[in-house]
Amino acid sequence: MLRWTVVGAALFISACATGPRVIPQGERPPVVEVPRDRPADRPIQPGLPQDVARHRVALLVPLTGPNAGVGKSLENATQLAILDTNADNIRITTYDTSTGAAEAARRAIADGNKLILGPLLAEEAREVAPLARAARVPVLSFSNDTNVAGGGTFLLGYSPAQSIERVVGYARTSGITQFAGLVPGGLYGERSSTAFLRAVEGAGGTVTVMETYDGRPGSMTTALAKINRQPYQAILIAGTGANGVTAVPIIRRAPNGKTARILGTELWNTDSGIGSNAVLNGAWFASVPDNYYRQYATKYRGRFGAAPYRMSTLGYDAVLLTVRMARDWKPGSEFPIRELTSRSFAGLDGAFRFGRDGVAERALEVQEVRAGQVVTVSAAPATVGD
Repeated sequence: MLRWTVVGAALFISACATGPRVIPQGERPPVVEVPRDRPADRPIQPGLPQDVARHRVALLVPLTGPNAGVGKSLENATQLAILDTNADNIRITTYDTSTGAAEAARRAIADGNKLILGPLLAEEAREVAPLARAARVPVLSFSNDTNVAGGGTFLLGYSPAQSIERVVGYARTSGITQFAGLVPGGLYGERSSTAFLRAVEGAGGTVTVMETYDGRPGSMTTALAKINRQPYQAILIAGTGANGVTAVPIIRRAPNGKTARILGTELWNTDSGIGSNAVLNGAWFASVPDNYYRQYATKYRGRFGAAPYRMSTLGYDAVLLTVRMARDWKPGSEFPIRELTSRSFAGLDGAFRFGRDGVAERALEVQEVRAGQVVTVSAAPATVGD
């Protein structure tokens, strides 16, 4: 008994020296969970999951149908802008307008988006505007139809009136006083005609003659025959670059047109091959600056494997605007719409600001077609209004 008592004491001392005694699993007291009040389960809401840490922004563009290429290019541009700015506080969700812009807007609003980028076309913007206005969600449309602007709808599209005013003003400072106009029929032509008359009058020049043409065979030739009966030093071709390529040889054959300066509109800048048309050498047109576009196009092509549409920069710049506004915009709250008209913005397409009418006023440059390329002959001002 004494021996076993000594052995037991030795084991106890050894256990104390090596640390606390380990209780076998079976000896552990049961864990008692104290009942706690649980919050009521949140009901499952329709639409996208709520993201309270980021701004919810909807992109309304066509992803199917005839304009799908433009829509996809705009979508890609917004993605590229998010990556370039490292904007982790903005979430952009794309809604296809091909099956109905109004329905796309309803889904975007129901999903909690507080800003809409798009839609692309004027008729789509007319459908979206009343729905967005009722929900107090501003719309930044890619259209250039000034009739849809206002009441919470803002236009990012390039305005033909601004382009015409800029190129006419430059021509006037170059000594040109007599202007002729060749404009297409339809809404674009009507607005171009009005803008042209106002621009020439405002610059102190005179419109000596103006004629319209349409798609019928011989229509442009007939219009130019009438124009060439009157004196003019410059002629505005209010249409695409392709219209200019067709019209200029006819103009040059007439005595009045041999030395006349050819003027184009913002549509010419959408033609990537405009500079290679030798027939247009010496022609002037005003558009957004291309300083950053070439770099953007290279990056876009490298990421998406295709060339971007020229107007896709509108999507990129819309994101830059959103990033800028996010500094004073709390996630989940209404977009500070009044701030849109109180400041200027900058992007790939240069400086711009929104007037009270909701139309983006842009700083434009004048470009000249020269020896197989397009060169800038009058740089865009650094800020709008300079």
